[in-house]
Amino acid sequence: MTEESFPSEAVLPDAEATEALGARIAVLMRPGDLVLLEGPLGAGKTTLVRGLVTALGGDAGEVCSPTYVLLESYAVRSGGIATVHHADLYRLRGRPTAPWDEVGLGDVIEDPTAVTAVEWPESWEWLGGQGARVLRVRLDYRDDARTAAVGWETDDGA
Repeated sequence: MTEESFPSEAVLPDAEATEALGARIAVLMRPGDLVLLEGPLGAGKTTLVRGLVTALGGDAGEVCSPTYVLLESYAVRSGGIATVHHADLYRLRGRPTAPWDEVGLGDVIEDPTAVTAVEWPESWEWLGGQGARVLRVRLDYRDDARTAAVGWETDDGA
């Protein structure tokens, strides 16, 4: 799959479709990539991460929302990617600057063998790693389904 064949928008009628989108995103991932997940509560951000982790060879049963612990890491085995780090910054909304050390995000985004998925990144100036490829996913509701808008923020996204 290439960036050209990847939909910039998708309708996700159920949780399975959201997980499938995560699996499609997994195909595009390289070690060091960042996935920024935006959207309201219950939009499917953690469900998408479950699909990503599963497609990269991890255990879907381990994936849960890290809202209270802020950061979870899942062992995977695919294409040089050894770990998916999953941060949920919801509880840190409204702070003038993100306390990266509190979350541990500063260390994990520099992990050269990992993909890092971050829920609720929009409240802070992003402090991504040097040269990291960044994929932004905006999940939302429309009628009886969820929607996703997906796009690379960097020039070398495919």
